[in-house]
Amino acid sequence: MPIPTRDRARAFCDRFGLRVPILLAPMAGSSPPGLAAAVANAGGLGGFGALMSNPDAMRDWAAQFRGRSNGGFQVNLWIPDPPPARDAAHEARVRAALSNLSGIEVPDPDPGRLLPDFAAQCEAMVEVAPAVASSIMGLFPPEVVARLKARGIAWFCNATTVAEARAAEAAGADAVVAQGAEAGGHRGSFEDAAAEHTQIGLFALLPQVVDAVRIPVIAAGGIMDGRGIAAALTLGASAVQMGTGFLRCPEAAIHPAWAAAIGRTAPEDTVLTRAFSGRLARGIRNEVTEAFAGPELKPAPYPVQRALMVPVRAAAEAAGIAAQMQSWAGQGAALSRPEPADALVRRLWGEAQALLP
Repeated sequence: MPIPTRDRARAFCDRFGLRVPILLAPMAGSSPPGLAAAVANAGGLGGFGALMSNPDAMRDWAAQFRGRSNGGFQVNLWIPDPPPARDAAHEARVRAALSNLSGIEVPDPDPGRLLPDFAAQCEAMVEVAPAVASSIMGLFPPEVVARLKARGIAWFCNATTVAEARAAEAAGADAVVAQGAEAGGHRGSFEDAAAEHTQIGLFALLPQVVDAVRIPVIAAGGIMDGRGIAAALTLGASAVQMGTGFLRCPEAAIHPAWAAAIGRTAPEDTVLTRAFSGRLARGIRNEVTEAFAGPELKPAPYPVQRALMVPVRAAAEAAGIAAQMQSWAGQGAALSRPEPADALVRRLWGEAQALLP
């Protein structure tokens, strides 16, 4: 017999030390300790996207969070891709296009390491001992999973297909985050080459993942209000994870031009693009996404494209040029509100409870 919706959500909260089944998406660069702490203090789960953070930065983030909250948080890491094939001629064409677009000289990226050391990040993650360690773009290696379990750290694995969800459960994940194609930011596809071909909407993906696995399922993608939360829980989710919905909170402290753009972005104004990192992600259509939209110029592979974009993004933010910013947003962006994160969590859960049987 299916577990009643409210009982399922309550069981999830009891297991993971929450009062509200709402998780802050661990957005790299957009999940400061203050935002995560506000969500946790309201009863949800804070989140930290540690993609670009070295071990010292990870320790510092955790210390700042714990100075503001005794609630729980997740630390999220990307499972690394194989080293990209470098093409100097193609990179030169991309650099020239970006220089022309931005009006600044885009240098050749450092030929050395383009990302922090993943093994060192995993060590730091185990050391800071969050309530949850989460992965995107694949599965944690078995030795990392074993260390997490030995420390009592739960593992939430992002999945964009039923097959990925099954693989996560088989590898020992404690919960699956079912990410629909509506979601803002990067797609969590295990295989980068498959990202464009596995665009499954959340409300098609979610019930099929729920039916396919025995572990709790967390819904992510396009959820912006109590209606979305109630719908996701009704379809079998045990909790929801939200990113775009928190970006207009003052604690997020994102660039004002980005925050303003989120509030006026219709669903059709978001696009899937590799323009900012080389990995497929959903953001607000602008001059950068359009520059790489046609067949004439393709982005460099991840993370080379990300490195090429660093000076362009910095210049755009310094000048307040939204048309050249990396402005992630999901398809529900216009439903977001600029309110404090703790008030947002309370409002959302109140709205959802009013709709649940």
